[in-house]
Amino acid sequence: MSTDTLFRPFTLNGLALPNRIAMAPMTRSFSPAGQPGANVAEYYRKRAAGGVGLIITEGTAVERTGAANDADVPHFFGSALAGWGQVVEAVHGEGGKIAPQLWHVGALPNRRNPKGEDAESPSGLYMPEKTNGHAMSDADVADAIAAFARAAGDARRLGFDAVELHGAHGYLIDQFFWGETNRRDDRWGGATLPERARFAAELLKAVRAAVGPDFPVIIRLSQWKQQDFAFRLAPSPDELLAWLAPLAEAGADAFHCSQRRFWEPEFPEIDGPDGLNFAGWAKKLTGTPTITVGSIGLSGEFVAGMRGEASKPASIDNLLARLERDEFDLVAVGRALIVDPDWPLKVQGGRFGELTDYTAQALATLV
Repeated sequence: MSTDTLFRPFTLNGLALPNRIAMAPMTRSFSPAGQPGANVAEYYRKRAAGGVGLIITEGTAVERTGAANDADVPHFFGSALAGWGQVVEAVHGEGGKIAPQLWHVGALPNRRNPKGEDAESPSGLYMPEKTNGHAMSDADVADAIAAFARAAGDARRLGFDAVELHGAHGYLIDQFFWGETNRRDDRWGGATLPERARFAAELLKAVRAAVGPDFPVIIRLSQWKQQDFAFRLAPSPDELLAWLAPLAEAGADAFHCSQRRFWEPEFPEIDGPDGLNFAGWAKKLTGTPTITVGSIGLSGEFVAGMRGEASKPASIDNLLARLERDEFDLVAVGRALIVDPDWPLKVQGGRFGELTDYTAQALATLV
């Protein structure tokens, strides 16, 4: 298929993007003590030069104890902000657009806090009946919301073009969504998903207040958890709408809908094996722009890739056909951009034979 549809412009809350390609956020752990250096700036500069329409950075830790998952994940507060300013300058120097992803890992056991002393979460749980760290007090919840809002305000001040909140994959925001990890009986919990989504909604409102009305705010969401790949928060369209509509009302300009395989239908019982994916249903139900992601342009899915499985370049015809039908608005490319910063230019030029295989060894260097 022609790739022209992938290179149509798109505007998100006033932000003009030259094409539909986003760089998916991917943890790289090349920021010692949380400080992004010149190598990180060069890494993102190359992706801007390679034709990415919107770069979404790796997850960056907000200013809360236990927010980062290892010592080399970049911070987004304090002295680290100077390094992010250099990243923005490098990306803008190539004409690119960039958003930081703001992140808190919550109760997930991790390399930085292996014993969980600093871990915080809705109920001190990271999966069913598995404890780590402590349940957040009302003051903790308020401080966490304030930390995200403060980071978002810093992003705008530094010249970033948008901001993304990591609300997927079993991390803090997602731990509030999930009934197995949110057992609270106060205003931050509840028996229904919309009740448990109140934390994310209040966080979005605080972020919106910090950045103003004309700055794009994206939230990344997933049905699956790294703790349970098969889990679905919203098993029906009605439940999906009940989850997402309040988030759009609270300030989300786009939903970044994470799947392990973008081509899998979200509700095949309704529209069949070739039906709308997560991003497609989110857009159809809410009218909010969406980003699709999940093993785009490669033969293997990304969870296996992160565990060492190699992948080869694969057809994007299915993706192009869905994009042509406007099932979603943007396409986030992950591992293909880790190994090849020029992926967009090569695809646009039909140079598919020049695309690069992905191997786990690629995670050891910043290309």
